Amino acid sequence: MKALQLEQPKTWKQIEIDEPDAPGPGEALVRIHRVGVCGTDLGGYLGKFPFFSYPRIPGHELGVEVLEVGPDVKNVQPGDRCSVEPYINCQKCYSCERGLTNCCEEHKTLGVMCDGGLTQRMILPARKLHLANNLTYEQSALVETLAIGCHAVDRAQVKEGETVLIIGAGPIGLSALEFVKVAGARPIVADLSQKRLDFVTTNMGVNDTILVAGDDSDIERLESLTDGRRADVVIDATGNNRSMAGALNMAAFGGRVVYVGITQSNLEFPHAPAMHRRELTLLASRNALSGDFARIIDLIEKGTINTDPWITHHAAFEEVADVFPTWVDPESGVIKAMIHVDG
Repeated sequence: MKALQLEQPKTWKQIEIDEPDAPGPGEALVRIHRVGVCGTDLGGYLGKFPFFSYPRIPGHELGVEVLEVGPDVKNVQPGDRCSVEPYINCQKCYSCERGLTNCCEEHKTLGVMCDGGLTQRMILPARKLHLANNLTYEQSALVETLAIGCHAVDRAQVKEGETVLIIGAGPIGLSALEFVKVAGARPIVADLSQKRLDFVTTNMGVNDTILVAGDDSDIERLESLTDGRRADVVIDATGNNRSMAGALNMAAFGGRVVYVGITQSNLEFPHAPAMHRRELTLLASRNALSGDFARIIDLIEKGTINTDPWITHHAAFEEVADVFPTWVDPESGVIKAMIHVDG
């Protein structure tokens, strides 16, 4: 069967791989219908994402159909439509024992540390499949992106009425935005791109935005929106080390700063005037938890989260190599691209 492989950065190759074996205990055979493209995939394509190795079949945002299940599988059955939780955890380490499956010590994300879903069929642990029979395959593939933002907002313990500054209006920042709104907090979105800020205003109902200049005017703009208080919570979704360090200066006294973006660079920030004086809480946010997937599927089914604005670009499987380089450009207008794998 066909698959798409990143042979090395910026080099796609269509390959033939063996059909999967029949599912064993705890496993399910699934057909891939949709694969969402996110910043991880773009970074992998460019050779800039940590943990990504080559050659690799990408694809971790998956909308799938169950074809066959192993003898002891109870949670799904053939014909079910599912969203995939792509974080393969060992179930044995100290993190897994405590329910912190998102940061398993032996963690492997599909399409990053092991081959993913840019193929026709694959075997998956049935425990990683979340029923989504009332969602389209595209909505099912979108759930993982939303889960990243859900977990980041949960890490920050965002409360109703708080002001939350989201830095970076790409897919991960927008996923955090969805759950800031669900929490009843007030979002402010900052980005370098006016086009992205226009998108969140027009399509996601955000009234307050900051076009980032990279100087003191950014703080001045934030203070003008918050009566001088700055933000109760800052969620940095940029993966840019300068932005992440500067995020501390955007937080109110006693505020919380969450890093959901990833950088390979060191972070440097003044401790006394920023971290200590303001008594800030600094948090990392990695992946998501199983419960986040069921919660998001329910919120989409109820219409609490509207997925209509999200999916802006499409490509057939055979078109990916040609169109993918255009998606890397932030000015392309891509929020979420979907690859159609049906077959």
